[in-house]
Amino acid sequence: MRRSFIKPRSKSIVTAQLRLVLVFFGITLFMLVGTYGFLSYKTYSFSQKTTEAHHNIDEYKQSLQTYEKEILFIDKEFTQSEQIYTSNTILKESIKNLFDLVPERITLSQAKLDKDMLVLYGVTPNKDIYEFMLHAPLRSIFHRTYSSFYPLENGWYSFVSTNYLDEDEL
Repeated sequence: MRRSFIKPRSKSIVTAQLRLVLVFFGITLFMLVGTYGFLSYKTYSFSQKTTEAHHNIDEYKQSLQTYEKEILFIDKEFTQSEQIYTSNTILKESIKNLFDLVPERITLSQAKLDKDMLVLYGVTPNKDIYEFMLHAPLRSIFHRTYSSFYPLENGWYSFVSTNYLDEDEL
């Protein structure tokens, strides 16, 4: 090469075009690795959140069962309180009706009221007033009625009236 017009250059394996291609490959590889890392992180984060959500669902199911038990208990208590209130109202009405049933001439000293029995203690001027004014209404209400009279010193009578409702006829 003696007759060359230019001075010979040294040639390298890595040329500018090869460097440009290697830079683009490097950037592409970095982007792929970065995308893989980002997706791996998101997958791990999603699996953690899924596990946490399943744990929360289990806790909510347990608390829901607890609340359902409490609701059943409250419903039972409410039903029982309604029954007691109804029973008290019926008892109050029964007592009111009992005292409305007793005439003014007869004086009650004691009254015992059970579910299917009524016992009255009192004083009456004579047996006929008791028979017509108190015993007749009691007979219409109760299935069995029994009366006992005891004379007092003033001419009046002390009485004990026992009245029963038969359970098989209720």
